[in-house]
Amino acid sequence: MTDVTIWHNSRCSKSRQTLELLKKQGHEPSVHEYLKDAPDRTQILQALVKLGMSAHDLIRTGESVYKELGLSKGTPDKELVQAMHENPILIERPIVFANDKASIGRPPEQVLDIL
Repeated sequence: MTDVTIWHNSRCSKSRQTLELLKKQGHEPSVHEYLKDAPDRTQILQALVKLGMSAHDLIRTGESVYKELGLSKGTPDKELVQAMHENPILIERPIVFANDKASIGRPPEQVLDIL
């Protein structure tokens, strides 16, 4: 069976639904509670490559810290990655990693494509 990892926030309904879906599919994912143990800059960059996204595409722009830090679409990726590392609440969730790919569980069924 494929190794599966989820960047999980237990307070997020989509994250909980995605984790449950993975288990129903027979997977026992490694759960990374990224708010408690923030991914480092390298891990975030690797996630972006696997997702095929820009740093701004992975940012939760509705979070108050986004505005407090003065971030925008024009902010350089390096600064956005640093902001996500220092404020992991900014990272869109959940992210599932499997088969050297990644997918955001919005909707949760979207992650099935990489399994």
